[in-house]
Amino acid sequence: MQSPTIIPSNLHNLKFIPNFPQNPLRYRPESFNRRSSTSMFHNFKINSKIDNSDAFLTITQFAGKGGVDLSDDLVVLYSNLEYAFKRIAALVASPVNSSLGKSSAGGEDVGSGRDKPKPLDIVSNEIILSCLRRSGKVAVMASEEDDAPVWITDDGPFVVVTDPLDGSRNIDASVPTGTIFGVYNRLIELDSLQVKEKALLNSLQSGSRLVAAGYVLYSSATILCTSFGSGAHAFTLDHSTGDFVLTHPNIKIPTRGQIYSVNDARYFDWPEGLRRYIDTIRQGKGKYPKKYSARYICSLVADFHRTLMYGGVAMNPRDHLRLVYEANPLSFLAEQAGGKGSDGKNRILSIQPVKLHQRLPLFLGSPDDIDELQSYGDVQQTINPGYDV
Repeated sequence: MQSPTIIPSNLHNLKFIPNFPQNPLRYRPESFNRRSSTSMFHNFKINSKIDNSDAFLTITQFAGKGGVDLSDDLVVLYSNLEYAFKRIAALVASPVNSSLGKSSAGGEDVGSGRDKPKPLDIVSNEIILSCLRRSGKVAVMASEEDDAPVWITDDGPFVVVTDPLDGSRNIDASVPTGTIFGVYNRLIELDSLQVKEKALLNSLQSGSRLVAAGYVLYSSATILCTSFGSGAHAFTLDHSTGDFVLTHPNIKIPTRGQIYSVNDARYFDWPEGLRRYIDTIRQGKGKYPKKYSARYICSLVADFHRTLMYGGVAMNPRDHLRLVYEANPLSFLAEQAGGKGSDGKNRILSIQPVKLHQRLPLFLGSPDDIDELQSYGDVQQTINPGYDV
């Protein structure tokens, strides 16, 4: 197991890296404490003519209003995560991000089932790790950018798994990117183990044990969609205040959509069942008698977000997406919105991870669409010729 990834030395010459904007939250994460949070919750009032509206609630205020029952520890963790997401949003939107979007020098394969990192991914990873350290609430972070989980503090109550910057391959084309994350409780029964062992085992929890999960979409708007186990809710970054405000409470994915999202260029590598399913629905001959349209961004967060809003199915049928920090958090959100997450045969959240960077096929979307797709049986692409991009 290797130590956490270090930012390459040549990146330190880029002037903008240490000059991120100050935290625009009204309170700073490091100064947040239980007494102030409890007091704020009880005294909260929406500054609006319509006091019973949820339209202007921040995540902290949403918790305080009784929308969800968050512990003080989880509120502190989320305040630090929000800060990290705003820093990444600023980084992605920076006019100098193209130099960070390029592949890092040297190296063919990074091993461990990880993609070769780019400087932009590495900086995003360091931003999240720094904010989790500052929160004091996280025992271990497992990331797409690190070979092994990073142990942070012995008494942190939570474990965070994350893909810091999904879709960075297309950053030069201003294609939407995102961050995916999941939160677990630390397994205190593992505390007596060696650090490396307990860090790994804490990170390999089944998705059914998630306490919270979410993604951030960096696009025309910066949207944080999250669930604490009581529905899925989306908050949009208000640049005038620096707050994520509730814009999509209690998201419900349509039981069936009319859009499928997959790379059709790989059609001839697909198994027979998947080809028959796609041929059937786009001709309007499936259980839903309308012709489906293809929409594919090649950014998992963006494709899933659209699917969550409009219904249908987003998929990658080959063993490509990572169970721990991509499939599990997004499947948790899909289920909280009334949808499903599957590997083509099994419920994602019921799969026990055995490796940190374990890959699998992923199908996310409307429950009726997922059920119909699985009824074709042979939908997992087991032969992967590999694709040069």
